[in-house]
Amino acid sequence: MRLSLTLTRYIAKNFMRNFLTIFIIFLAVIFLIDIVELLRRASNNDNVGLGLVMKLGLMKLPFMAQKIFPFAVLFGGMASFWGLTRSSELVVTRSAGVSAWQFLTPVILVSFLLGLFKIAAFNPLASAMLSKYDRLNSTHFHGQSNLLSVSKNGLWLRQSSGTNQSVIHSPNVTIENNEIFLSQVTIFMYEGADKFVLRVDAEKGSLSKGFWRLQNATINVRDRKTKFSKEHWIETDITLNKIHESFSAPETMSFWHLPAFINNLEKSGFSAVRHRLYWHSLLSAPFLLCAMVLIAATFTLKQSRRSSATYVIIGGIFTGFILFFLSDIVFALGLRESIPVALAAWTPSGVSLLLGLAMVFHLEDG
Repeated sequence: MRLSLTLTRYIAKNFMRNFLTIFIIFLAVIFLIDIVELLRRASNNDNVGLGLVMKLGLMKLPFMAQKIFPFAVLFGGMASFWGLTRSSELVVTRSAGVSAWQFLTPVILVSFLLGLFKIAAFNPLASAMLSKYDRLNSTHFHGQSNLLSVSKNGLWLRQSSGTNQSVIHSPNVTIENNEIFLSQVTIFMYEGADKFVLRVDAEKGSLSKGFWRLQNATINVRDRKTKFSKEHWIETDITLNKIHESFSAPETMSFWHLPAFINNLEKSGFSAVRHRLYWHSLLSAPFLLCAMVLIAATFTLKQSRRSSATYVIIGGIFTGFILFFLSDIVFALGLRESIPVALAAWTPSGVSLLLGLAMVFHLEDG
């Protein structure tokens, strides 16, 4: 029997209603937990008020929303299918000759569209908000304002030390044996926010312990004569590890901007494993959501009207825990490059999808 358009819409709307309800509940709980944690941290900082705490909590919320999409789909699917089973609507539909696959198709389609919406529209918003959150968090809670970016023009690095600031630029960066080498280096040093102190242009530069070592440097000090030095040293607390850590976290970059950033990062000689792993994990999101629907169906479609909700809830929690645990393991292996990045990113979706398909096939045949 072919599923009617009316029934398709009814099933899809039922799922969306339950998905949104659970999604909002999860978000509210996460927001409250974040606010409590931020208030705890702000208690030792007189410069951070309640308004800033609320602002930070709201800025982080879209990013956390991305994290809970799969779990909201899983529990939303369980709630929908279990409700339809308890009301005998599913029994009547199956008696009319509708297969499990026909019944699941509307929910799978909605989940896939939700996944596309997540990576194409919701992710750019979440990444932009998280980027602002990170900047405010670093400034107000850690007292740091080090900014690093890699573009087509090369490496740009800004470091604040007390009231002084320095901006370092190099169009060519090379990393060899855990050492960083720059060419055509330009360094601007400021006192306070905008009081220019000096500019250094060097043919080559390298990062030593606690210093930038510049070769064939031209030094322009304000109100003084320009001088040339074959070797010039500038004190810094920057290390190669700090440079790697200072790159924009992949979560703060939108799905659409990540490929170009990855390309620029690799051209500059830096590792882009984290960013590539995150980009592939975003790509796999629609398939992961579809897998959650299939897994939700296996826990609920065969339940009788008298079945307790305990089985459904425990099953959902256990599945979510296993998925989270598996994702953490394969992502760690991907970051270490023990397995290919694409394999690490797609494994949670692939395994979940295959498991869901196998369970629904067993459900339908059994």
